[in-house]
Amino acid sequence: MSVGVTASVIPRSIWSRSPFSRDQLMLLITAVNEFFLAVDIYLAHGISGTITRNEWIPIMFGPIAAGLLILAGVIAVRRRALATVMANFVLLVSVGVGLLGAYFHIMRAILPTAPAGQRVSLDLIVWAPPILGPLTFCLVGLLGISAVWIEQPPESGTLRLFGGLRLRLPYSKTRAYFFLVGLGCLATVISSVLDHARTHFSNPWLWIPTLVGTFGTVVSVGLGLLDRPSRADVWTFVGAMTAMIAVGLLGSYLHVQDNLTIQGTIVGERFVRGAPFLAPLLFCNMGTLGFLALLPPDAAPPVIRGRRPSTRPKRT
Repeated sequence: MSVGVTASVIPRSIWSRSPFSRDQLMLLITAVNEFFLAVDIYLAHGISGTITRNEWIPIMFGPIAAGLLILAGVIAVRRRALATVMANFVLLVSVGVGLLGAYFHIMRAILPTAPAGQRVSLDLIVWAPPILGPLTFCLVGLLGISAVWIEQPPESGTLRLFGGLRLRLPYSKTRAYFFLVGLGCLATVISSVLDHARTHFSNPWLWIPTLVGTFGTVVSVGLGLLDRPSRADVWTFVGAMTAMIAVGLLGSYLHVQDNLTIQGTIVGERFVRGAPFLAPLLFCNMGTLGFLALLPPDAAPPVIRGRRPSTRPKRT
């Protein structure tokens, strides 16, 4: 993507002041996602009243992964290679946790002793534990891995690995980010549809997140497919991400209101077993990732000992 097109949306005077680069912000939001995924899963697994041994895996892993990723970010200031190895290990484990959780959820949605043709049904998929839920760990892991490796030169699609090795990708890191945002929007809208299908979409307003999530998916993937998007394409993406954030905030508010009693009293049990108030915030999460993907790869110049390199000519 052209930096000039991005600058038409995010002026250089704004993003050039950031002390963090785009990849650093992506790693930071990856760590935040790992933590809140654990919180969301704890609330979801707490519905049964008893959390099994396997269900504790993502709950324990989330905070540990978040802490290690933040530690890797601190270590990267002086020992980039060590931080890269640490971050990649954590992120690969995140992918493994996601795949393992998806397997457990799929097995819960299958009746192996049922007659042939009845072992898997739409009702089972709707009411079973969300199959796509654990795969969020995979998406977060892939996002973090994309951010860890340095693209040099920027927008070339060439990643600098250890020992001077280079990996040439068919597209730039910016376009990869758009693809990941699109996959995240797709997973979010499918999870929303499966949750709302339990109410048979009795409230027509429930179609709004479905439409907005689908629109965000199409626009994100479409922008990633374009080698040279126009300003109209970028502004359409901005509108889609803004709509994602707005729907997420509104959905979380409505879920909280649904969990309150008639007198407006907060009852913890209703928040555990009622409408998941954190689930709509996934829309906000994807919208935020989309805006971060718009930042140019050189959003933050290198900082040495807390100072930016001076551009003033030296006096003789």
